Amino acid sequence: MSIRERIAKRDILIAPGVYDGLTASLAEAAGFESLYLSGAAVAYTRLGRPDIGLTSVTEMAETMTLIADRTALPVIIDADTGFGNALNAQRTMRLYERAGASALQVEDQTYPKRCGHLADKSLISTGEMTGKVRAMADARHSEDTLIIARTDAVAVEGFQAAIDRAESYLEAGADVLFIEAPQSREQMNAISMQFDGRAPLLANMVEGGATPISSAADLQDQGFSIVIFPGGIVRALAHTAQAYYQSLHAHGSNRPFADRMFDFPGLNEVIGTKEMLAKGAEYDAKE
Repeated sequence: MSIRERIAKRDILIAPGVYDGLTASLAEAAGFESLYLSGAAVAYTRLGRPDIGLTSVTEMAETMTLIADRTALPVIIDADTGFGNALNAQRTMRLYERAGASALQVEDQTYPKRCGHLADKSLISTGEMTGKVRAMADARHSEDTLIIARTDAVAVEGFQAAIDRAESYLEAGADVLFIEAPQSREQMNAISMQFDGRAPLLANMVEGGATPISSAADLQDQGFSIVIFPGGIVRALAHTAQAYYQSLHAHGSNRPFADRMFDFPGLNEVIGTKEMLAKGAEYDAKE
């Protein structure tokens, strides 16, 4: 089932954040139907830096390729601003599709962008953004590849301006709308009412961000079709890793942390080492 077909169903699609093959495989094993690869997660993990536009299209495409090699689940990938103008956005579409992405999220910030829940953002014009959406639609190889148009206008130009921009992006050919960082439940309900029956809507849940945290079930009742949890896995692993390194430094041993980590056989079971070795043996030369 394509992601386009999946979001046509009533049940909301939950896409947890991943950033490599391991997290993608763990999310798949947990039962999720789709994944979300965010530029923030790649910046946090590969660069150890904040989400302020430091990741490149090449790093994102490389990461997408590794994830697609590990799982067949559809992946929504962060295309940031398209990494430049409309022609750059077309190139991003081609690179990401070849890497295995099922949906691209593009936003209307200036480049370099920053996290949607950080202050002092700036936007390109509505006309420039609609040009990027049209350009990406022209460049995509498969009609099943979704274009998710995101606007960050709530924090910059106000709520009504965000609604107006989203209307323009929908008219330009966006398949899904993502109005970033609504500041209240009332604003989220207004978004749903505005686009009810006209466009699937994506909600972004970021603990400590501008948007009130809601459950997937609650968001479904509000009319949203997709909910992403882009950075949760990084925050969870960073918290655990910080505690692990502090424990190892203090004790000179992993023993005090043993109940919070896999041992060697346990990790090999999770990543399927036995099964992969058996598969490789099928191709061994026979005497």
